[in-house]
Amino acid sequence: MLNLSSKYYLFKMKTHPANEKLTELITLATKKGTTSKKLIEGLKGLREIALLEQDPLVTKVLRLAYEFLEENDDFSVEAQYEEDEEGNEYPLEIPSQENLAYLLTLLKKADHKINREEIKDYRTALKTELY
Repeated sequence: MLNLSSKYYLFKMKTHPANEKLTELITLATKKGTTSKKLIEGLKGLREIALLEQDPLVTKVLRLAYEFLEENDDFSVEAQYEEDEEGNEYPLEIPSQENLAYLLTLLKKADHKINREEIKDYRTALKTELY
């Protein structure tokens, strides 16, 4: 039987490894770029953690991200747009490693409403590009 402190401990163990892994992957993407095999393996490992945390959106976007990297050797996903004064949207040109690092940063606080919307934008863009 688990007491309250044990439940809290288990909860902290789920989030802490995920955030540590995200920090490692952000650093790896920033320093080594998006062609590192360690990056793809790290995303796969992070997806396993997301499965345990039962977050379908994060689980899906991580799978799509590593599939995109495997197919393209970069992360040139057009998921961020800027709007001009007339309301026209244009995709932002972001270097591949910065684009992936940004997505991973969003995942650090995936429960935040605005981050969640941007993660959904990445999911949609990745699905469109892959399928």
